Amino acid sequence: MRTAIEINRLCKTYRGSKTPAVDQLTLTVPEGAVFGLLGPNGAGKTTTIHILCGLRSFDSGEISIAGYSPKRRWKDIRRRIGFVPQDIALYPSLTAYENLQVFGGLMGLRGKLLKNRINELLHLFGLEHGKHRLIEHYSGGMKRRINLIAGLLHRPEILFLDEPTAGVDVQTKNLMLDNLKTINREGHTIIYTSHYMEEAETLCTQIALIDGGKTICTGTPSGLIAQTKGCDKLEDVYLQLTGKKLRDE
Repeated sequence: MRTAIEINRLCKTYRGSKTPAVDQLTLTVPEGAVFGLLGPNGAGKTTTIHILCGLRSFDSGEISIAGYSPKRRWKDIRRRIGFVPQDIALYPSLTAYENLQVFGGLMGLRGKLLKNRINELLHLFGLEHGKHRLIEHYSGGMKRRINLIAGLLHRPEILFLDEPTAGVDVQTKNLMLDNLKTINREGHTIIYTSHYMEEAETLCTQIALIDGGKTICTGTPSGLIAQTKGCDKLEDVYLQLTGKKLRDE
């Protein structure tokens, strides 16, 4: 099986910190997977995604994304990835359609191609009727959907999602997850973080559980449940391997 991402002994320590945010992290993400990067607060999930998306530097280690090294071929990688951050990254004084025109333009899309792609995704996510409303008048769930659409406009081979369903209602979450499954079946690799273990168990084909910037275990959700004694669901595995102690935000 071809790999979408290879991470080998990745390390990152923030200035002023004595503890690494990412500590010798090694992972392989198969092409076509929905890969869940799971762990408690402060485990290193978001830092890892930011490094893979070129938003943060790293201290040591090797990375390959879509077969390219970010040290030498970042422009080639950038065209192949999409990133949907945990925080809403939209312009509140622009309409939904105008926001998507801006983000599509940044990815090199123009004219009819961009217009058709925007309308296709607005329809898919149930937002075509509100596309000319200002983002500041959107509900939280509607903003989440536009945030996701912005990362999908250029049809990325690899899509990074950091807590994409945080704070949305059940209906919105189900729509987003159903569409992500469809997008994955079309051949897109998805790397996904979440604190919702039931959601991850349903969505992910592969999982890496990390804590303290290190890999604790990897495997399929069903495989990890089966091999961890006394566990009936992914949440049981998560708690058994990371503990029940509260973590600081």
